[in-house]
Amino acid sequence: MTFTSAPAAAGLLARAHTTGQQARLVRALSGDVLAMCVGPVTARPLMAHDIPTVWPDRARIGSQVRRLAEELPARFPALDVAGHRLRPRGHAVLVDGVVHTLSPTLMRLLRALSHQPGRVLDRSHLLTCLGEDADSHAVESAVARLRTALGDPRIIQTVVKRGYRLALDTPDCTS
Repeated sequence: MTFTSAPAAAGLLARAHTTGQQARLVRALSGDVLAMCVGPVTARPLMAHDIPTVWPDRARIGSQVRRLAEELPARFPALDVAGHRLRPRGHAVLVDGVVHTLSPTLMRLLRALSHQPGRVLDRSHLLTCLGEDADSHAVESAVARLRTALGDPRIIQTVVKRGYRLALDTPDCTS
């Protein structure tokens, strides 16, 4: 999320407070959502809530855009998975350069798997990505939908009686 003025950042926080969503907003901006500010003055209202912020060396919008173009790919590096190049982005994933748009639920599932690539995540951990009403069968269904959406079922490996993981092309993903 980009911010170009301190009043805009403060206004967003104030509106979130008014609607009862401030804690949720702060959690999002402290997690996967990048708070990209045009400069340190713009970042001040966010930093007052302990939200990590990033800004360019020069407080200009052009510099902000360049910094954003550098920062985002570094946050979610490309993964070599099952013979494919996987790049999670926002609400989509690039698989070998082809955009695959995912539902928010499937994107949360993919992010969980890609934050710990190669590591087995058990069903109970993945269940937290699916929402409060989900049951253990929902994980299996969501993984099946995600495999279909990615275009190659081999991208996500089932580890019998343990869970699921991304099938990294590296030989050291044995956990």
